Amino acid sequence: MHSDRITELLTPFLTSSTLSFVSCHSEARSAVESAVLSPPQLRDISTYIDILIRWNARINLTAIRDEEQIVTRHFGESLFAARYLFPPCSSVPSVVKGFEVADVGSGAGFPGIPIKLWAPEISLTLIESNQKKATFLKEVTRALRLTDVNIQSTRAESLAGASFAVVTLRAVERFESILPVAANLVAPGGRLALLIGETQLPQAQSALPALDWSDPIAIPASQSRVFTIACKR
Repeated sequence: MHSDRITELLTPFLTSSTLSFVSCHSEARSAVESAVLSPPQLRDISTYIDILIRWNARINLTAIRDEEQIVTRHFGESLFAARYLFPPCSSVPSVVKGFEVADVGSGAGFPGIPIKLWAPEISLTLIESNQKKATFLKEVTRALRLTDVNIQSTRAESLAGASFAVVTLRAVERFESILPVAANLVAPGGRLALLIGETQLPQAQSALPALDWSDPIAIPASQSRVFTIACKR
């Protein structure tokens, strides 16, 4: 897909708004600025789409087949979360250098890989127990020449003892059972970032009452999808 069209489709997810995010280390609310993707980032997204469509013909990575819907539903939502986790500013590279991020049930790589494209300095772990999907993630990682990416082709439950500054969770099966597992991977003072349906939010909050929950943020171009962050004290 042409970079100009990708830019156009992603604009609603990257433009500024009156919304804000809450830091786990401060009660202050900070505005999230607009952002523009660089030509290399846009090329990587285009390459990623090509690989995803090719692999999706062989294994079921996503039910979405239309290129433009892939951009908005998968990349748009993932980059929307990335903006709030790593707000665009000149100090981002030094702040997130080596920052440990884990994507639980990564599937086709969302939101983990787009977050890595947004903030390449992070250390990313993709947790995906399906061997074929894990092989796809390795292919994408090689094609995009991503560094400091660790692909764990195992269940998240087997990583007991590991901890990460940020753990992301999106469109996973067995949401009720995987949610506490993901929360256990969050380091003290870290964040659990959820991209979920609005109806799942009360369930998540009641299942993890010890976490400090931010107000949910409606995802652009969605009727019922929200992004929320829970902080571990």
